[in-house]
Amino acid sequence: MISNQEIATTFEEMADLLELSGENAFRIRAYRNGAKAIADLGDSVAQWILDGKDLTQVDGIGSTLADKSKTLVETGALPQLEKLRAAVPPTLRNIMGIPGVGAKKAMKLFRELSIKDLPSLRAACEAGLVAQLKGFGEKTQASILQNMEIAEKAAQRLLMDAAESLVMIIREHMKSCSAVKRLEFAGSYRRGKETVGDLDLLVTSETPEAVMDHFSKLTQIQEIIQRGETKMSIRVADSFQVDLRVVEDASWGAALQYFTGSKEHNVRVRGMAKAIGLKINEYGVFKSEDESCRVAGANEEEIYALVGMPWVPPELREDRLEFSSGAKELFTHLIQMEDIRGDLHMHTTATDGESSIEEMAQAARARGLQYIAITDHSKRVSMARGLDETRLREQWKEIDTFNQKSNGQFWVLKGIEVDILENGSLDISDDCLAEADWVTASVHYGQRQSREQITDRILNAIQNPNVHAISHPTGRLISRREAYDVDMAAVMQAAKESNKILELNANPYRLDLNDIHTMTAVQLGIEIVINTDAHSIANLDLMKYGVRQARRAGVRPSMVFNTLTLDEVKKRLGVA
Repeated sequence: MISNQEIATTFEEMADLLELSGENAFRIRAYRNGAKAIADLGDSVAQWILDGKDLTQVDGIGSTLADKSKTLVETGALPQLEKLRAAVPPTLRNIMGIPGVGAKKAMKLFRELSIKDLPSLRAACEAGLVAQLKGFGEKTQASILQNMEIAEKAAQRLLMDAAESLVMIIREHMKSCSAVKRLEFAGSYRRGKETVGDLDLLVTSETPEAVMDHFSKLTQIQEIIQRGETKMSIRVADSFQVDLRVVEDASWGAALQYFTGSKEHNVRVRGMAKAIGLKINEYGVFKSEDESCRVAGANEEEIYALVGMPWVPPELREDRLEFSSGAKELFTHLIQMEDIRGDLHMHTTATDGESSIEEMAQAARARGLQYIAITDHSKRVSMARGLDETRLREQWKEIDTFNQKSNGQFWVLKGIEVDILENGSLDISDDCLAEADWVTASVHYGQRQSREQITDRILNAIQNPNVHAISHPTGRLISRREAYDVDMAAVMQAAKESNKILELNANPYRLDLNDIHTMTAVQLGIEIVINTDAHSIANLDLMKYGVRQARRAGVRPSMVFNTLTLDEVKKRLGVA
């Protein structure tokens, strides 16, 4: 049964290809809105259609998209999309993603220079051909070359949420194969890296051929690269590679450990094994003097036990923290989703969010949280209808009313995401900020200022007594925008001295702090807060990516502000 994510992805591709074709903006917007509505829908679209429900009841889905959803559910394909793919190379979507290019310029490059992918665009720029096109010029050509690395990385790797969506699709497909006994994804996906270059799928089965036959029926396959007796490699959308390996039960743990990596981690483990006369490979653990004698390999635990280690959580297998003297205790106390009790960065319909205060609160409570903070944008973010002090205080009155009705069962903190302005001042007056329960400060504008200017702006915010935290401290958008030039060592030192909190933003495009910065922060004793920066109810589910990033940094619950109970948070913030 086709998933909501597959339908949403199809509509997103339709929107991109229609935009490249010069289709009217309303039609393009309809597909984008429909993709978002379906991705955010809690129920299965396929089940709705099978049950005869009217999909147009969902906001953002009109009769045309409802019909196309039905076609996708019933056939697994969309004829209109196939026609568009034939007319417009799908690889132009990567070119369109380069900052400053867009759909019109991508199509001009295709029609006039036959440029249809990133390698051909780079070659044309380096040959000076792009600068000769009307509407481009030397500056645009130089800008394209400068920004191309971002687009190339984006084309090669999937963000964490996109990788997760693909994993879910493949899991669902393989679940119906009776020949599969055990199934797990390894590699950088299992280690929780922020981007994934390919997927490694491990399966145990007594009939590998049946597993591979079933795998070959995955609807997302664009090409079968190779197929052997126990290994099969495919390409799915946008040339992303998935490798399937079928292994014996006796080798399951060894294969899982080997293909999970990282390479550096495995080299250390193999070295430890070699020192005690053992050899580890993907098939098992063997005696060095007699490689026919397998002594372990059925599970990961016994492999690590042989080299004197406890089982290592996959997120920590980077040859950074897992071999330290306190590793065993760290493994036991590593943060988990269950430790998170609140979410202190989110937006509502008052600015650029999609849901009301009450709707966000109810959704957060349904996810087991005890409290949230509503942190809509301040007025500087005019494109999001940022709040001035009058509107902000009106919102806080609304929050007070909600809290009175909730009888202490759930709490909404009165917050604000206040902009750190280009001159270093804050976008809301200190008198107003002093009335807030929770203030998180962010840089959204002036990101091209010098290192000294941006650092000073953030340091000014940290020193403000009304500010509790700094949100997404480096401003990066993974595969879209590099971090601004900021002295993070100075920021961390100031945060430590002022007892301020740094945010680990859980949005897969941000994951900011990154894992290294997060690890440095907690080693310095700086408290972090893991927030979703949710702009919709569905965004509340992004928390898992922030937790995964924190695990990679060796974070324990005691280091994270929003693992505190509601009573503890109220006490810390002085909320009555």
